[in-house]
Order: sequence, then structure tokens, then C-alpha cells
Amino acid sequence: FAGTGVTIERLSSATLADKVPHIRPDWSEALYQPACADIDVAGLHQHYLGAARRHGVDVACRARVARIDRHGGVSTITSERGQQWRAATIVNAAGAWVDEGARIASVRPIGITPLRRTVAVLRVAPHAPADLPLVLDINGGFYFKPDNGRLWLSPHDEVPSDPCDAAPEEIDVAIAIDQFQQVTDWRIEAVERRWAGLRSFAPDRLPVYGADPDQSGFFWFAGQGGFGIQTAPAAARLGAQLLLGQGADAMTARIDPAMYAPGRFYLTRQAQAG
Repeated sequence: FAGTGVTIERLSSATLADKVPHIRPDWSEALYQPACADIDVAGLHQHYLGAARRHGVDVACRARVARIDRHGGVSTITSERGQQWRAATIVNAAGAWVDEGARIASVRPIGITPLRRTVAVLRVAPHAPADLPLVLDINGGFYFKPDNGRLWLSPHDEVPSDPCDAAPEEIDVAIAIDQFQQVTDWRIEAVERRWAGLRSFAPDRLPVYGADPDQSGFFWFAGQGGFGIQTAPAAARLGAQLLLGQGADAMTARIDPAMYAPGRFYLTRQAQAG
């Protein structure tokens, strides 16, 4: 993190126990990032939706795409309900469904893999303090953080999944609780909620932004993994600049678009085939 402005502090066991009450004494070392903060995901999402509508975007929900036909430089998108839209360029930002969307448009898929992530909300005694930091195992085995006296807990799982409305598996919740109880002596009174979501990754685990190298009028915006919200401002700016043929600005000047171009996968396949 040198040169990024991010401050990382090494904590002693005493300081760690002060910041993370109920942690077991076997956990004796930690790294602390004092400037780490939460993002109001729902609030940010509503802000972006509101801005889009104010700029003339028509948001169509429950409009699953059934087919995409391209003729004369124009794509016709038809939903399962018979709705139709026409556009010179389609932006494929369908999350876990981006490869399915590419197939519908007769575009070669990249190989985006949806991975399931599980979260459970625990009621613990005593209540979790509001100033408890986000706590992560440095090996990526779990994380937990406070929420109104409760704890959000995840086993940091990455389970391959088909694109779907993901649901938590009991075994993943059990694994998370077992890991949590090895780390702390907090008493768990109840699992109040549980859910799962899909985080989508390209084969090299980098995002994919840019025009498809083979199909004109098809633009990829995919594979943000677990960093979609954090990177949304810069990613959207970069995507818009590439889509509209605009130059970089202060936010994107140090980003190399070639790192995220979809053509990198086709070049890799050609090299492997050769």
C-alpha cells in the first residue's frame, strides 16, 4: 500500500483485544486500517438510479431477454413478454448472466464464473459494539462486522454457481459459525437472517470493460467480483469513456484500459491453440 495514502497499523495482542472484544487469546496479531469505512450500498444504488432517470433512462424491470437480433448495424432486443428495444450498441452489464446474454446475442462468451457468497446475521450476547471494526481473517477464511448490535458473519465462501437468485446453504452458515466460535467467545443467541449473493469473476479475476473484438455494437461491462460498489465511480467513468470514445480524465488517467479489455481472453486462447 506504499504510496496509496492508505495507513496500515500493526496491532499488539493487547490493542487487538481492546478493539475486538471477546476475541480469543490465540489471536495475537493484527493489521489495522483506521480509515476503513462502510458504504451505504442501498443509498448509493438509489442515487445512481435517480441520476439515471433524471438523465432520461427508462428502467424496465421484469424484462428477461429472450432474443437479440442484429441487422444493418442495429440490435433488436426482445423480452420474454414481447417488449422490444433497438440500439446501435448493447452494453452487457448483466452480472452473473453476462455470458448467457452474450450467447443470446450470438457473441462468444468470455467465461465469467458466478461464485456464491453467504452472509448470516447473528444476535450475540453481549451486543456487538458500534465501533467494532470489520474483522477479516488474513487467509480469507471469514469476516464479521457490527450492525445495530448484531453481527454480520460470512465464511468468505466462493462456491461456483449457475446464474440464479442465490440462496444460502445451511452448511455454509454452519461453517461460518464454527469459524466464528474458534475466533471469539461471543455467545450466539440466534441466527436472525441469512442470505447469499453471486459475485462474478473473469478467468483472470480482473473486470472486463470494453467493446467485443469480434461483434460490433456489443460492449462488455462485467466481472467486478466483490468490488463492484467500491469501484463503481471509476469503473462507470472508464466504461462511459470507452463506450463514447472520450479521453481519460483525472479519475481514469492512471488506468490502463487494455488490462480490462475483453480481447485479452481471445488473445490468450489463440496463443494456447497455437
